[in-house]
Amino acid sequence: MNGFLSLPTWSPYLVGVSIGLLSCLAFVLSDKPIGCSTAFVKTRGLIEKIFRGESVHEKEYYKKFTPGIDWQFMIVPGIAIGAFISSSLSGTFGFSVIPPLWAEQFGDSAALRILVALAGGILLGIGSRWAGGCTSGHGISGTLQLSVGSILSAACFFIGGIAMAMILFGFPL
Repeated sequence: MNGFLSLPTWSPYLVGVSIGLLSCLAFVLSDKPIGCSTAFVKTRGLIEKIFRGESVHEKEYYKKFTPGIDWQFMIVPGIAIGAFISSSLSGTFGFSVIPPLWAEQFGDSAALRILVALAGGILLGIGSRWAGGCTSGHGISGTLQLSVGSILSAACFFIGGIAMAMILFGFPL
């Protein structure tokens, strides 16, 4: 098993099946879908709770998304920890503020890279809450439930991602 964990890339088929099984297990055990954007809402609620106390629960929004730490919240640090462990075991771990492809296209300004990443993260957060879920929520859990809205969202994620990559990094020849 350690041999599999130390591979620099994993089979997308095996990973896809594993995510599907994890999604099914999440529904069976908790009757809740897998998703990440809700964790950020819960974090915001926890921070607001520090300043406002229990009155934060009076907001209609937090009646649906109760601020707290649960398994859905722990997915986000779990992703970061899992990525670190995986890259360490495979020997591919490295820290870089400016990836080579970015430097080739936009130069080596760390400030520009951080500003663009921050702006992208903010827009992604706004968009995921506006859409009622993130790429994992719609793309994995929603399509698993055959939600038409999630299937359309997932299609738009791919179209938007491809279009943005083509705009940022040029059209392939």
